[in-house]
Amino acid sequence: MKTAPARRQLRPTDVKRLNRSWRCRTHNRLGLILESVTGPFNVGSVFRTAAAFGVAAIRLAGNATPPTHPKAQKTALGTDRLVEWHAPVPVTQAIAAMREDGYRIVAVEITGDAVPIYEADLDGDVCLLLGAEEHGVSPAALEAADSVVYIPQVGRVGSVNVAVAAAIAMAEARRQEWRSLDHP
Repeated sequence: MKTAPARRQLRPTDVKRLNRSWRCRTHNRLGLILESVTGPFNVGSVFRTAAAFGVAAIRLAGNATPPTHPKAQKTALGTDRLVEWHAPVPVTQAIAAMREDGYRIVAVEITGDAVPIYEADLDGDVCLLLGAEEHGVSPAALEAADSVVYIPQVGRVGSVNVAVAAAIAMAEARRQEWRSLDHP
């Protein structure tokens, strides 16, 4: 009977090589709009995850906290320098700018017409729109979005943290792009 090789963590050089192979296979642009996300640790977390998933641009809207806030910097760890970002503007202006740049706008929110995120078409150039912790995506933003998705949950709470929701949505968008690829 053959024994499987021992598992070990990849060395930093091997991690860079692995990430480069995925980057070469990634062609869709991914964008984010953060509408009135004021928690600096949430903003920093979103920026760090956005940098990991190759987000091309983040537009802040409403009274969103910029990633330059000292507390946001603690979780962003400098990744705000790796992702193009724009200072807060009214949400409809942020949506118009992303649409003008060629993105479809997909709001992440629970509405009557929202579809489960894994059933939504997130292929192509997509901008994910996420709202504040307490109030979610505003009615004006929902009206302007091309579609709305929600993250199915089976636990005893009604929602997840906005940074976690952003991470799930970014991962699903990339998963849909990569699902037809061969493993590196």
